[in-house]
Amino acid sequence: MASRTQPPISDIADFLADPVAAADFPETILRFRNDRAAAEVGLGSLGDAAWLDHFGRFAPLPGNLPQPLALRYHGHQFRMYNPDLGDGRGFTFAQLRDDRGRWLDLGTKGSGQTPYSRFGDGRLTLKGGVREILATEMLEALGVPTSRTFSLIETGEALQRNDEPSPTRSGVLVRLSHGHVRIGSFQRLATLGLTEELDRLVRYTLDTLYAEQPGEEPALRLLGHVVDRAAGLAASYMAAGFVHGVLNSDNINVTGESFDYGPWRFTSSWDPQFVAAYFDHQGLYAFGRQPQAIHWDVVQLAIALSKLVDVEALGSVLDGFPAAYEQAYVRAMLGRLGVVPRGDEQDLPLAQAMEQALASSGVGIDRFFFDWSGGRRRGAPQDAARAEHFVAVEALLASYRAARTLDHPYWSDPGPCSMHIEEVEAIWSAIGQDDDWQPLHHKVAAIRRMGEAHQWPN
Repeated sequence: MASRTQPPISDIADFLADPVAAADFPETILRFRNDRAAAEVGLGSLGDAAWLDHFGRFAPLPGNLPQPLALRYHGHQFRMYNPDLGDGRGFTFAQLRDDRGRWLDLGTKGSGQTPYSRFGDGRLTLKGGVREILATEMLEALGVPTSRTFSLIETGEALQRNDEPSPTRSGVLVRLSHGHVRIGSFQRLATLGLTEELDRLVRYTLDTLYAEQPGEEPALRLLGHVVDRAAGLAASYMAAGFVHGVLNSDNINVTGESFDYGPWRFTSSWDPQFVAAYFDHQGLYAFGRQPQAIHWDVVQLAIALSKLVDVEALGSVLDGFPAAYEQAYVRAMLGRLGVVPRGDEQDLPLAQAMEQALASSGVGIDRFFFDWSGGRRRGAPQDAARAEHFVAVEALLASYRAARTLDHPYWSDPGPCSMHIEEVEAIWSAIGQDDDWQPLHHKVAAIRRMGEAHQWPN
């Protein structure tokens, strides 16, 4: 292994990535900086001028990567294998340890063309950056493992796009993520027959991202971790009422952390058929099919790892996904509700009863978890036609105790903090028409307040 005078990704950059240069933008106007996240990786004291220099002009951070790295990968996109992928408008800019000792990546979106841009311009619309801020802030507040939007800088270019009014404003985004190693990163090496490199990537992932020695059968150990983390991610999406929109294997991080937000949406009610992406004509990544989609992607990882280890052994590990998902789903639903799991046969029926009540009643997901936080219905009773759907939920909850206090002022608000498409569009409209950023900043503050009220464990 290389000396730790360089970040650990330097050890595998020879087969994982290509050195690239950032675009030279006409302007760098700071629009969002995540000081909370910056403090966790030792960058909280950066002044705005230094921030723009590093995250708008991409001057290297001291003692870090001397040049950005565009990652190489393949992937299944809507179940069709595509070998012509890779970071086409982003790169890994730096790796930093957080205050928990974990290695995290600073990765970009909209930072310019790379060898994998194909016919793209390597840019990001400013609206796309605003949408990613809203997605990551909301998911973090709802307890979903997610990358965090670290920085958004407006770059002064006018972009042409086919799916939104053009010309439109441009930006460059930096995200803080627990690694950008994807299932598609392993697929590429397996497809190209690079077995030695595949083994090195397995060992890097265990050592750097999971902080454990590879030991014997490292590929099996890694798959076991990914099964658990991916099942947890799928479950957290469901409890949050979130639809990622594009769960291709190049968009699944092997640490089980959600990232890369394009056509995402939150569904207002429990509608398994709800689709976020207008181009998902078959509903492959609909709300209710997300666990199946993520499981399918994990199977593709196992297929890639079959170059290193016995297929039957991999199959035995994969067989654990349904049970891991069920357990994670129960934890996620009870966690968002704010009750202490009993650890007995009642926990699954409660989660199922909540899902059935939400699906049959049409009550909003955010409204339900707000009104029933701590396991007891608060506020005015629902109308009789809807209340009858929750009889089973209320009966099961009688034996549960609250996992959170309700003394935070958020729980006295008239309604929950939500993030549906109408509000996203209104926030962007204020920026796009009047260059008014206050609605965005106010919403981020409201979301973080909600996150504090949920009292998620560290």
